[in-house]
Amino acid sequence: EVQLVESGGGLVQAGGSLRLSCAASGFSFDDYGIGWFRQAPGKEREAVSCINSRVGNTYYADSVKGRFTISSDNAKNTVYLQMNSLKPEDTAVYYCAAELSGCTFYGPNYHAMEYWGEGTLVTVSS
Repeated sequence: EVQLVESGGGLVQAGGSLRLSCAASGFSFDDYGIGWFRQAPGKEREAVSCINSRVGNTYYADSVKGRFTISSDNAKNTVYLQMNSLKPEDTAVYYCAAELSGCTFYGPNYHAMEYWGEGTLVTVSS
Protein backbone atom coordinates (compact mmCIF):
# COMPACT_ATOMS: atom_id res chain seq x y z
CA GLU A 1 0.00 0.00 0.00
CA VAL A 2 1.32 3.39 -1.00
CA GLN A 3 1.46 5.90 1.79
CA LEU A 4 2.73 9.43 2.21
CA VAL A 5 2.40 10.68 5.75
CA GLU A 6 3.14 14.27 6.67
CA SER A 7 3.97 15.38 10.18
CA GLY A 8 5.48 18.33 12.00
CA GLY A 9 2.82 20.95 11.48
CA GLY A 10 1.56 23.13 14.27
CA LEU A 11 1.14 26.64 15.60
CA VAL A 12 4.15 28.94 15.63
CA GLN A 13 4.73 32.65 16.00
CA ALA A 14 5.95 34.74 13.11
CA GLY A 15 9.71 34.42 12.80
CA GLY A 16 9.69 30.91 14.19
CA SER A 17 10.59 27.59 12.62
CA LEU A 18 9.03 24.23 11.92
CA ARG A 19 10.30 21.09 10.24
CA LEU A 20 7.83 19.06 8.24
CA SER A 21 8.42 15.40 7.45
CA CYS A 22 7.00 13.29 4.66
CA ALA A 23 7.40 9.56 5.27
CA ALA A 24 6.89 7.43 2.19
CA SER A 25 6.19 3.73 1.80
CA GLY A 26 4.86 1.30 -0.78
CA PHE A 27 6.77 2.55 -3.82
CA SER A 28 10.34 2.93 -5.07
CA PHE A 29 11.20 6.11 -3.24
CA ASP A 30 14.55 6.56 -4.99
CA ASP A 31 12.81 6.76 -8.39
CA TYR A 32 10.46 9.55 -7.40
CA GLY A 33 10.58 13.27 -7.01
CA ILE A 34 8.87 14.46 -3.85
CA GLY A 35 7.11 17.78 -3.80
CA TRP A 36 5.62 19.97 -1.11
CA PHE A 37 2.47 21.92 -1.88
CA ARG A 38 0.35 24.12 0.32
CA GLN A 39 -3.20 25.36 0.30
CA ALA A 40 -4.39 28.31 2.31
CA PRO A 41 -8.09 28.86 3.05
CA GLY A 42 -9.87 30.11 -0.03
CA LYS A 43 -6.81 29.75 -2.24
CA GLU A 44 -5.59 27.26 -4.79
CA ARG A 45 -3.00 24.68 -3.94
CA GLU A 46 0.46 25.97 -4.82
CA ALA A 47 3.86 24.37 -5.22
CA VAL A 48 6.35 25.18 -2.48
CA SER A 49 9.38 22.97 -3.08
CA CYS A 50 10.51 19.66 -4.47
CA ILE A 51 13.49 17.36 -4.53
CA ASN A 52 14.75 14.59 -6.75
CA SER A 53 17.71 13.14 -4.92
CA ARG A 54 18.61 10.76 -7.74
CA VAL A 55 19.46 13.60 -10.11
CA GLY A 56 20.16 16.25 -7.51
CA ASN A 57 17.33 18.62 -8.38
CA THR A 58 15.70 20.94 -5.91
CA TYR A 59 13.18 23.69 -6.45
CA TYR A 60 11.78 26.49 -4.32
CA ALA A 61 8.95 28.86 -4.98
CA ASP A 62 10.07 32.48 -4.91
CA SER A 63 7.95 33.10 -1.84
CA VAL A 64 9.99 30.65 0.26
CA LYS A 65 13.50 30.95 -1.21
CA GLY A 66 16.08 31.61 1.45
CA ARG A 67 13.69 30.57 4.23
CA PHE A 68 12.77 26.95 3.46
CA THR A 69 15.15 24.06 2.86
CA ILE A 70 14.18 20.69 1.46
CA SER A 71 16.20 17.55 2.10
CA SER A 72 15.87 13.82 1.68
CA ASP A 73 16.94 10.85 3.76
CA ASN A 74 16.67 7.98 1.33
CA ALA A 75 17.59 5.43 3.98
CA LYS A 76 14.43 6.45 5.82
CA ASN A 77 12.31 7.15 2.72
CA THR A 78 11.61 10.55 4.21
CA VAL A 79 11.71 14.08 2.87
CA TYR A 80 11.97 17.07 5.17
CA LEU A 81 10.99 20.69 4.74
CA GLN A 82 12.78 22.97 7.17
CA MET A 83 10.83 26.21 7.40
CA ASN A 84 12.51 29.20 9.02
CA SER A 85 11.50 32.83 9.41
CA LEU A 86 7.88 31.85 9.08
CA LYS A 87 5.33 34.49 8.13
CA PRO A 88 1.57 34.61 8.66
CA GLU A 89 1.16 34.17 4.90
CA ASP A 90 2.81 30.74 5.21
CA THR A 91 -0.30 29.55 7.04
CA ALA A 92 -1.75 26.65 5.07
CA VAL A 93 -2.23 22.93 4.93
CA TYR A 94 1.00 21.46 3.60
CA TYR A 95 0.89 18.36 1.44
CA CYS A 96 3.63 16.15 0.13
CA ALA A 97 3.26 14.31 -3.13
CA ALA A 98 5.29 11.98 -5.33
CA GLU A 99 5.88 11.89 -9.06
CA LEU A 100 7.96 9.31 -10.92
CA SER A 101 11.20 11.03 -11.96
CA GLY A 102 9.62 14.29 -10.92
CA CYS A 103 10.96 17.67 -9.79
CA THR A 104 12.38 19.69 -12.66
CA PHE A 105 13.79 23.19 -12.91
CA TYR A 106 10.20 24.41 -13.13
CA GLY A 107 9.17 22.69 -9.93
CA PRO A 108 6.75 19.90 -9.12
CA ASN A 109 3.99 19.25 -11.63
CA TYR A 110 0.73 19.27 -9.70
CA HIS A 111 -1.15 17.36 -12.39
CA ALA A 112 1.53 14.68 -12.65
CA MET A 113 1.80 13.83 -8.97
CA GLU A 114 0.80 10.22 -8.50
CA TYR A 115 0.56 9.97 -4.75
CA TRP A 116 -0.56 12.48 -2.14
CA GLY A 117 -0.48 12.67 1.62
CA GLU A 118 -3.34 13.88 3.76
CA GLY A 119 -1.64 17.11 4.73
CA THR A 120 -0.46 18.79 7.90
CA LEU A 121 -1.64 22.19 9.11
CA VAL A 122 0.82 25.00 9.66
CA THR A 123 -0.47 28.09 11.41
CA VAL A 124 1.73 31.14 11.82
CA SER A 125 0.47 33.79 14.19
CA SER A 126 1.43 37.43 13.91
